[in-house]
Amino acid sequence: MHLPLNALRAFEAAARHLSLTRAADELNVTQTAVSAQVRNLEQRLGVRLFHRLPRGLALTDEGQALLPRVADGFERLAGALDQFRGGRLREPLNLGVVGTFAVGWLLPRLPRFERAHPEVDLRLATHNNRVDLAGEGLDAAIRFGGGAWHGTRAVRVLEAPLAPVCAPALARRLRTRADVAAQVLLRSYRADEWPRWFAAAGVPAPSPLRGPVFDTSLAMAQAALQGMGVALLPVRLFESDLRAERLVQPFATSVSLGAYWLTSLQSRPPSPALVAFGDWLQAEVAGERG
Repeated sequence: MHLPLNALRAFEAAARHLSLTRAADELNVTQTAVSAQVRNLEQRLGVRLFHRLPRGLALTDEGQALLPRVADGFERLAGALDQFRGGRLREPLNLGVVGTFAVGWLLPRLPRFERAHPEVDLRLATHNNRVDLAGEGLDAAIRFGGGAWHGTRAVRVLEAPLAPVCAPALARRLRTRADVAAQVLLRSYRADEWPRWFAAAGVPAPSPLRGPVFDTSLAMAQAALQGMGVALLPVRLFESDLRAERLVQPFATSVSLGAYWLTSLQSRPPSPALVAFGDWLQAEVAGERG
């Protein structure tokens, strides 16, 4: 069945407002024109879509069933047309990003990517390092680890050694690395981080470790800012807090337990948008090293 687009648009606006007058104002046509389009649609479908009331409209059962489908269709059409913004086709790139990397590194640099690649419609979703590329409909994900994920292509992006950080008042009490062992240790779900740091510092690790466990480095950093204890964090991603002296890194000793990687499914060839984003990431990191 071929239905006129104007009639569907008139129905959707009238159903949303439950008013022919407000629909006409939105569509910049007369109330008579909206009414005629709605009646045309009703005749083609062979059903009534509205009850005409003294003060406005009410949807019939058929109208209520039709409205969400028509509204979804217009939303999908708008999304497709939006890809041509700026006179060129924009390719969507659905990217999952571990929250610490998103806030601490990617977001401040993202305007440069958008200026360099206006053809890419980047859509970000943050995660806490647990991500299902296929199940979440993602084209790629940035995550932290050793780079080995089953069925996944992984490209190393950024090294991120971990070091102790804390609030300035607490830092003033830490004269030697051994003093860290006596503090509340803010921990992640990776149980080996603090023992590995103490080993690198040449200090016996307390047993058992004492302190709350967090599922994100961002939450752990907030706890450190509030003076709750010493956090082991990827300091490269908290440079703004360190420069502003909201956080202090009392000792230079660090430990590397992984890196940030750009990952995608091996079963899918990289799209042009993903290739452009991956190349840009590598260029940004290389520029910082330079």
